[in-house]
Amino acid sequence: MKANRLTFTLCALILALLTWFFWPTSPSRAPSPSQISNPQSQIPPPATPPAPPASRTPPPAPLPAERSTLADLLNTPSKNIRDDLRVVSEILDTFRSNFPRTGNPVGTNAEITAVLTGKNKLQLALIPADHSAINRSTGELLDRWGTPFFFHAESGSRMEIRSAGPDKKHHTADDEAFTP
Repeated sequence: MKANRLTFTLCALILALLTWFFWPTSPSRAPSPSQISNPQSQIPPPATPPAPPASRTPPPAPLPAERSTLADLLNTPSKNIRDDLRVVSEILDTFRSNFPRTGNPVGTNAEITAVLTGKNKLQLALIPADHSAINRSTGELLDRWGTPFFFHAESGSRMEIRSAGPDKKHHTADDEAFTP
C-alpha cells in the first residue's frame, strides 16, 4: 500500500511539473486558433534572401574635424615664455582629460608632439600639425627661440615643461620651466 501511495505521489509530482513547465502562462505563448486547427502553421516560412542593394553608394565623407584653438597663442609676439609654458601645460591637461587611463603622453619631444597633433587612439589633434611652433624636419615642438621644449614627466599627471631660454642651451640660468 505504501509503495502504491509513493508511486502515485511521484507520478502526480511529475505531472504537475510537466504541466507547469509546458503550460502557456501568457497570451503571447498560447497557440492561436489557426495554429490549433492547422498544424502546418507552426512551421516557419522559408527565409527569403535579402534583396541586393539597388546601387552601392559610397559612405558619406567624414566631417572635417574642428581645428583646436588651444595652441593659437603659443609663441605669439604679444605673449612671453611663461605664457607659452602655460599654453603647453593646458594642452597636456586637455590630453590627460581625454585619455584618463593613459596620463601624460610619453617619449621624446617629437613623440609627444606627434601624439598631441593627432597620432593617438582618438585622432584628437590638440595642436594643428601645421602649427608654426612645430619643426617641420624633426617634428618637435619649439619654444619661441626655436629650441625644442624639454618634457619631463614627474608622474602620470604632472609634466615639467622646460624652455632653454634665449641662449638656446638647456639647464642654464636663463631657462624657464613650468610644472603645474
